[in-house]
Amino acid sequence: MEAFNKNETVLYNLRMLYEQYGYKRFKMSKFEEYDLYLEYKKFLQTENIITFTDLHGKLYALKPDITLSIAKNANPAQPQKLYYKENVYRASKDTKEYKEITQLGLEYIGEIDSYTMAEAVLLAAKSLKLISDCYILDISHMGFISGLFEQAGLSDVQQEKLLGFLGKKDTHEMLYCCEQYGIEKELSEKIAALCEIYGSFEETLPKIKALAVNAKMSDSIKEMEELYSVLSAMGEGEHINLDFSIVNDMSYYNGVIYRGYVRDVPFSVLSGGRYDNLLQKLGKSCQAIGFAVYVDLLELYDKHSREYDVDVLIQYSENDSPAKIAKLAEEYISQGKSVKVLSVVSEALKYREKVSVSQKGAEE
Repeated sequence: MEAFNKNETVLYNLRMLYEQYGYKRFKMSKFEEYDLYLEYKKFLQTENIITFTDLHGKLYALKPDITLSIAKNANPAQPQKLYYKENVYRASKDTKEYKEITQLGLEYIGEIDSYTMAEAVLLAAKSLKLISDCYILDISHMGFISGLFEQAGLSDVQQEKLLGFLGKKDTHEMLYCCEQYGIEKELSEKIAALCEIYGSFEETLPKIKALAVNAKMSDSIKEMEELYSVLSAMGEGEHINLDFSIVNDMSYYNGVIYRGYVRDVPFSVLSGGRYDNLLQKLGKSCQAIGFAVYVDLLELYDKHSREYDVDVLIQYSENDSPAKIAKLAEEYISQGKSVKVLSVVSEALKYREKVSVSQKGAEE
């Protein structure tokens, strides 16, 4: 029998991966002063925060996010390579109930060059590979998108609205809004074309180059090309797609952003990106990039990928001797098999082999 279930093994392997690349474990308190989350609520993308007042009357909150806390405590004087395994507290979008969610991720804080950025994204791809052999990492670039929006002279409010349509791949509404904002037709069509950019790097590169209209967009393309060359050299090229419907708040994110997917889970199990703007808002003169793995979704994947709940099901009746049941269970366990002993069996239970205590005794 395995010492860990699949999910636990994946988490252990992820931690070992990050440590092999020189990332150190970061530990933190379960709560933070509420003012921090109130000021940067937009970065958290949640309205529901659990708060409490301490014995001195100060308002605190259970952590809904890890990145913000790490960024707040960052030391700009030296590069920091950190990873964490912590619990966050959020309201479920479906049930509206609060959940304690385990989150695993890493952050690099310091000066970011081409290699540093590539390492963070490479570790995201390697993380997905540890979860499943069938995975995709979708990449976008906020610098490329903002360069196009700036060319159109859009206000912050207008940019935010168009980002919403881009995230939904809503070309029709994008074109309609561009018309309402008085953007010239050729530029409007380029903005709307972002909704349709999806596919392998080789397939989409000519398309994004055709959209570039300024130096900021050209620099973003060069950055993505350098990134892809590293990922491709490390054998990850076939798992990388460009998808400009991946968007984040421009007031915090400024460079490459990405989401990871594995087979049998309909949601991204990993997300991250470069967030220099957040550090600047916090008064830190440094840059940052990182990602988080959503452990609760890994549990969903584990359920989908598990063919059987147990190797051997042992079913007994009230007439069977407890000693005989225990001996039979021990026999299979000593063979390295997982065993579930039940008198009443659920139809949902999946097992490789079913054994009746009475029948086994009769055979012997």
